[in-house]
Amino acid sequence: MDRCETCDKESLHSQVQALRELIEVARTVVSTLDLDTLLQAILTSAMHFAETPAGSVALYDDRKKELSLHAHAGLSADFIKTERWELTSGGLTEQVLAAGEIFFVEDTGAASFFNNPIAVREGIKSLICVPLAVHKQIVGVLYLDDFVPRLFDREKMKLISVLSSFAAMAIYNAKLHNKTRLMAITDSLTGLHNQRYFLQISSQEIGRAKRYLKPLSIIMMDVDDFKKFNDTHGHFNGDQVLVAIGEIITRTLRRADFAFRYGGEEFILLLPETGLECALQVAERLRETVANETAGVLREIAGQGVTVSVGVASYPANGDGMDDLFRVVDKLLYKAKETGKNRVYFVKEDLVAGSRDGYAS
Repeated sequence: MDRCETCDKESLHSQVQALRELIEVARTVVSTLDLDTLLQAILTSAMHFAETPAGSVALYDDRKKELSLHAHAGLSADFIKTERWELTSGGLTEQVLAAGEIFFVEDTGAASFFNNPIAVREGIKSLICVPLAVHKQIVGVLYLDDFVPRLFDREKMKLISVLSSFAAMAIYNAKLHNKTRLMAITDSLTGLHNQRYFLQISSQEIGRAKRYLKPLSIIMMDVDDFKKFNDTHGHFNGDQVLVAIGEIITRTLRRADFAFRYGGEEFILLLPETGLECALQVAERLRETVANETAGVLREIAGQGVTVSVGVASYPANGDGMDDLFRVVDKLLYKAKETGKNRVYFVKEDLVAGSRDGYAS
């Protein structure tokens, strides 16, 4: 067998192997909707094709002009700790996004635009940047890095281009799935979670609280005299009240907390790893903010704002399970309404009822 024939066979074997890997990546794309798992698989294959020791995939938010890291390999802990970064004017990524095509830097030391201090400290000497586009819209960037200057095989870039299409498809499918999932668990008016999601997540959170011996608090709040407000000022204005309260709740809570529109004018909040005293502070802040802010919003419509009555209960002080806590907090909410409205009601550990209404405790 002569040398040319041997080379042809090796080339054919390499192409077959590359095709097998592409098929495997395609299978991964259609078999799961976990975005990070998909992108990591695509990155691994792309690094293999390009023969680079490192790489990453970042998603691009066009509205914020911001990138967020979702997959990486071969990079230092110091490099990957920056999970989000803004697009730098005149930088490499901006050029890639503007051109919309694969971009090579075979020697970063000779590229005047390569001035990212984090990448320079990492020692990246050559790289490939691949824009990830869906329907001509850039959704991310694939970076393939090496720590020495080098020439890249242009033929292999065709395989990288195919992989970038898979990556873009994965991002599109995962985002579409996530959007559909969110629609199923989100209240369309307020943007908070709905009752359906409360039933799902509340059991998970009480289980987690028990497992790790952590407190968990639940807040239930109801708009006072809401039917009367609707009858007097119309359902459109009533909806605006609910939207305003949803916004107040959203900006008051931590990322770890959960907020739900339970039904009608009733809202529920779950506060993981939060004891009764801290939950009462959150509840009181919500009560005051609703009264103050809706007064400004509704001044021309109703002459005054709306108020909320609130019940607060905590695990393990007020119940051993979510059913117990729900019964307790529901009773406390209606106790707050019966005793004058616009107040926060709770049960102390000694089972003595108490209230906070801004006037008396």
